[in-house]
Parts: sequence; structure tokens; C-alpha cells
Amino acid sequence: MDLWSRAVRRAHPFIEEEGGGERARILREVYLVRAENWVAERAGTVIGLLGLLPGGEIGGLFVAPEAQGDGVGRQLVEHAAARYGALTLEVFEGNARARRFGAHLGFTERGRRMDEETGHPLLVLERAAPLKSVSWLHVREGRLLSVRTRGKDTFYLPGGKYEPGESAREALSRELSEELGLDVPAGTLTEAFVIHDVAHGQNGRRLHMTCFTGGPQDIVPVPGREIAEYAWFDRREARERCAPAHSQVVDRLVAQGRMPG
Repeated sequence: MDLWSRAVRRAHPFIEEEGGGERARILREVYLVRAENWVAERAGTVIGLLGLLPGGEIGGLFVAPEAQGDGVGRQLVEHAAARYGALTLEVFEGNARARRFGAHLGFTERGRRMDEETGHPLLVLERAAPLKSVSWLHVREGRLLSVRTRGKDTFYLPGGKYEPGESAREALSRELSEELGLDVPAGTLTEAFVIHDVAHGQNGRRLHMTCFTGGPQDIVPVPGREIAEYAWFDRREARERCAPAHSQVVDRLVAQGRMPG
């Protein structure tokens, strides 16, 4: 409640008695009870709160003023997307920061309504379910394996989309066999991290890419019929020739000491 109060007073200076009084009671006794609530913590202190309602509706998203701009809100939203797919969110029209935040994460305006409690207009925002994919992180002598499909100029990480009923590891094992002729059993793959970005060439749709390490180190790729070529790129080449999500991947690998900076 303290986090909510401090966050909304900063975000909604145009609402009388925001952050306390009757609005605090309603939040505590009604909204928090109805919602599936997730918090972000730092050193044991709650710095973010996300309330999820049925159907992928974000009932509330609040970040402590001292933690705003650190990516906490984005992580909470992507967590919600991983659970529910498509999301909706309402923000006050007068909250310019929230509107910019929503646009940055791929939300678009679907409509608007007048909030009965405050008399201020609310914007109804929505975002399509992210494109879920899997990828393989194979580094050789500080260079990252990448592939290019036929008819395209951009390189991607080896991997692809799920097929119905597949686990993430099963999907990646199959994709590596189809794309590069590699036998990488699903049981040898270890999840490294998840990347959230804009999916390249998908009209702004968001990407939820689960990255794995593991499998054999000594490989001889044999490109499948959809793959035009493969290559190993260093940090500079990856930024110049690969899809946007590559930059996040390379930054993570550099931070882990697996690629030179």
C-alpha cells in the first residue's frame, strides 16, 4: 500500500486525494483481493506491483519512484505476457509517462472511457501476445553462431517457433536438426535466459525468446533447405548484421564473460 500510494501520487497529481482516503480503502479491500498480484523486490524491499485480472487485463502497475526507469515495470509486464499472452491496460490520459511506457512496450490505443470515480478520461490499451521462440547460444572462440534464411539479409540465432505440444527444449532440438543437421538431444540443453524485444519483421509484435546453452561443442553444421548460410560473429558484426534481439543476447554473453567486449 505504501508503494502504491507513493507511485500514484507522483503519477496522478491531477486526482484529488490520490494515494489515500477512500481510494486507498478501495484498492486494499477490493482490487488487491480480486487480482493475482506479483511484486518485484530489490534487497528484500518491494519496488514494483502488478495486479492481473482474468483475461490478461493488467488491473494496476506501480513502480516505486526511486526505481522508475530501471526496467522494473517492463519486467513485470513481460512476466504477465509470458503467463497470459495478449494484454490490456488502462492508463489515465493525463499520465504522460504511463502513455509513453505503454507505447514503448508495444501497446496501442483501443478506446477510451470516463473513469466514474475520478471523472478523468482513461485510455484503453492493448498488446498482442508475444511471438514465442527458442534459440541456441553456441559460442566458438568468442564468436556467436548465427544463421540466415533464404531470401533475407538479416542473421538470426539458430532456433525457431514451437510446434503444438512441444516443450521449449524439444522445439529447439527439432529446429537445430532441421536448420543445421545437428543432433542436440533436448535433455542436454540448459535454459540460459529469456530475451524480450521487438520481433524483427513482424510489424512491431513483441518477442519472447528463450535462449539455451548446452549440446555438443564440436559441430559441423549442414544447412537445411531454408538456411542460406551460417556464420560466427563477434560483438561488432552481430550488431551490424543480426536481428535486434541479438544485441541483448550479445550484451548478456559479454557480461557473463563468454564473448569479448
